Amino acid sequence: MTALNKLKEVVRLFEQNGIEDAPKEAEILIAEVLDIDSSRLYSGDLEIQGSAIQQIDTFAARRVQGEPLQYIIGHVEFYGLKIHVGPGVLIPRPETELLVEETIKAMKNREELCVMGDELKDKDSLSLNSSLFTHHPSLSFHILDLCTGSGCIALALAKHFPEASVIGVDRSEAAMVYATQNAIENKVQNAHFRLGDLYGPVKGMTFDCIVSNPPYVRRDEIPTLQREVKDYEPVEALDGGADGLDFYRRILKEAPVYLEGGGLIILEIGYDQADDIKEIAAGAGLGDIVFLKDYAGIRRIMVGRSDNIRVARLPVS
Repeated sequence: MTALNKLKEVVRLFEQNGIEDAPKEAEILIAEVLDIDSSRLYSGDLEIQGSAIQQIDTFAARRVQGEPLQYIIGHVEFYGLKIHVGPGVLIPRPETELLVEETIKAMKNREELCVMGDELKDKDSLSLNSSLFTHHPSLSFHILDLCTGSGCIALALAKHFPEASVIGVDRSEAAMVYATQNAIENKVQNAHFRLGDLYGPVKGMTFDCIVSNPPYVRRDEIPTLQREVKDYEPVEALDGGADGLDFYRRILKEAPVYLEGGGLIILEIGYDQADDIKEIAAGAGLGDIVFLKDYAGIRRIMVGRSDNIRVARLPVS
């Protein structure tokens, strides 16, 4: 049997079972099993053997049952990194790559962002790649990634800023295993991971940037999510409380204690949460709050700044 014929067979199976983007998923699955570039599948002369066919059929059956493709093949590409994932860890989303991209821009231009604070207030969107900005002279940052999960954000930032020190925190032991494995696999040595609840493992430390993609799904909406999400991905990585804002309240309230003067906090947010999160952030004493839109025009990323005056340290409950 040729790989092309098997591809057509799996595409039909996926389409019959309502899998979105069936051709792409079938292509990825088969190329992974055969350990080839997906373009080779279309040559028409690549013969595959019984053991490979059996493995493809096994993987395809798992996918038809709703298991995410990323869990089946064991990894996902994220911002140029190969991130290993599996049960117990959230699968990185494409929109989170935008969070990384905008964090990189913001950190390169941090001083200019602080100086221009009054001009940036209350704007719905902002391109941090503006010609108004110039690169920050020092890229030796201290970055904290809360709810790090697979470590994808922390590792992408650490890879981009090799002189930076990046700490990723998560309360999930499974996440810590994956994050540590991903650091090793991607040869990233300036990112380290700590098990614990939000700021607990970094008490007494301060950072130039806090970044996070926390759980933000409303609890009563979780049963309505796609089966790949609600039946397979960890609920604790999705559940943001009754209104989806529980983690934002905690992260933003304590952020000034852990940010250096002029430090940035950059968060991925839900599609309809910008107004509420702006109020929470302002109430926590953060300034220059702006929202960056994703490719669908949704306010997806919040950027805020700590006061330039060093905040007195308070006990963290």
